[in-house]
Amino acid sequence: MVKLVDINESNFFAFRRLRVRAEQAGFLDSAVGILARGYVYRAERARVFGIMDGECAVGLALVKDLDEEPACYDLQQFMIDERFQGRGFGAETLRLILAELAQERKYDCVEVCAKKDDAAVLRLYEKAGFTDTGYVDEDVPDCRNLRYSFP
Repeated sequence: MVKLVDINESNFFAFRRLRVRAEQAGFLDSAVGILARGYVYRAERARVFGIMDGECAVGLALVKDLDEEPACYDLQQFMIDERFQGRGFGAETLRLILAELAQERKYDCVEVCAKKDDAAVLRLYEKAGFTDTGYVDEDVPDCRNLRYSFP
């Protein structure tokens, strides 16, 4: 069963070892990089979620507050280890993250930037209810900006 956990001294090394496929490494940070971003963006209420299947670390996600327009939750990084991709962990985890943010409801929506040519990731977000905003960030023109609005 998939669950979200806090990263602490007892599970840090299990999460630190997670990896994505080589072709994903160009647009996803390493596990250590995601953990570091969580620390660096702590003033923006950054949270790193550890993703576990039972007692096994399978992924990480980083969400932070984005207070400038459009004010929203920013799902900055979302990775499932290469050994566990294609097994439904991404969809289940995304559902858990959205449910947690909906319960908190500081903002009305969640935004994510996804690589235009990563069909699997785009399908994952679209199935979860994300839609393309049409915004193109000039720093990452090969990405689509997607938004999920809470019902």
